Amino acid sequence: MLKVVQISFHADPAERAAEDLLNAWPTVVELAESAAAAGASVQVLQASRRPDQLRRGGIDYRFLPMAKRRDRLALLQLLQDDPPDLLHLQGLGFPAQASWLATELPGRPLLLQDRADQPARRWWRHLQSRRALASARGLLFCSREQAVPWQRQGLLKPPTRIYELPGSSSRFGVSDRLQARGATGLVGDPALLWVAHLDANKDPLTVLDGLALASEQLPGLKLWCCFDRAPLLEQVQARIAGDSRLAGRVQLLGRLPHAEIERWMNAADFLVQGSQRESTGYSVIEALACGLPLLVTDIPAFRALAGPEPVGRLWRAGDPYALHAALLALAGRPPSALRQAARQRFESELSPQALGRRLVSIYEDLLLP
Repeated sequence: MLKVVQISFHADPAERAAEDLLNAWPTVVELAESAAAAGASVQVLQASRRPDQLRRGGIDYRFLPMAKRRDRLALLQLLQDDPPDLLHLQGLGFPAQASWLATELPGRPLLLQDRADQPARRWWRHLQSRRALASARGLLFCSREQAVPWQRQGLLKPPTRIYELPGSSSRFGVSDRLQARGATGLVGDPALLWVAHLDANKDPLTVLDGLALASEQLPGLKLWCCFDRAPLLEQVQARIAGDSRLAGRVQLLGRLPHAEIERWMNAADFLVQGSQRESTGYSVIEALACGLPLLVTDIPAFRALAGPEPVGRLWRAGDPYALHAALLALAGRPPSALRQAARQRFESELSPQALGRRLVSIYEDLLLP
């Protein structure tokens, strides 16, 4: 059986206990369980200031300090005592650690997965990244287009292999829409759901501008906003209060427990996102799992998730008129057909089963000469 170790050097700043951290970072669990269900033997090594070990869903998770030299030596000893066939490292932002692993464990293919990383700007970090990426046999991006900035800076060159893979999956599912509306109190014709931070990258102000334009043709339009971090909250509130087309049309729900988002996604008509850039877009995956059609920006990650025939509409980032046109184009389409197509897209390409099959296939390809 193919033996893989998935490693993350990113320590939890909140220093949560092991079980709490896995609940807060579902991507760690999804990647491991999906690969294991597809036939791989998977162990997860997670950087943590609170050492611990647990077994969950058939996966062994070890939480280890990794910041100091003695910590890395202990990690190396662990890998040498029970050597894997392949190392899967989370993030492109740990070049020193990636190079060290490649040097100390020669012959073990190294796979690096993008986690919203950007090419280094400082020259010495650039050199570190070039060495680390050259030592990797493969790189994972949600979309191949996301590799282009790295290639332009000369950081990615053959024979390094580039693969496409969503950053995670979801356990959300479809439930009765009327019951979900009754439970949440969500109304609107159409009812749009926002699940994202209120920050410059997510660009809620452009979304509000597009909704204001569309409200003239869609008087029943409503927007419901779930968010955590909100550096633009005051600007958003001022924009809503200052435009009669938005007043009473936008509900700022704030932070909701993650489990409740599933019900809201089953109640809404479309997921709306204004992101300028994403590594994956987990709310898009969750929306498709719930059969919720998309009204999201035309960026590489969202294009990859939405597929060649997008379920919903993609619109140009930063352009409220493009959002307006996309919303009007969707408003007259039969909702049941869109919802069915959204769920079909998830099941075929983004489900845990699909993610696991693709990931194990990538692992197997990396073992080939």
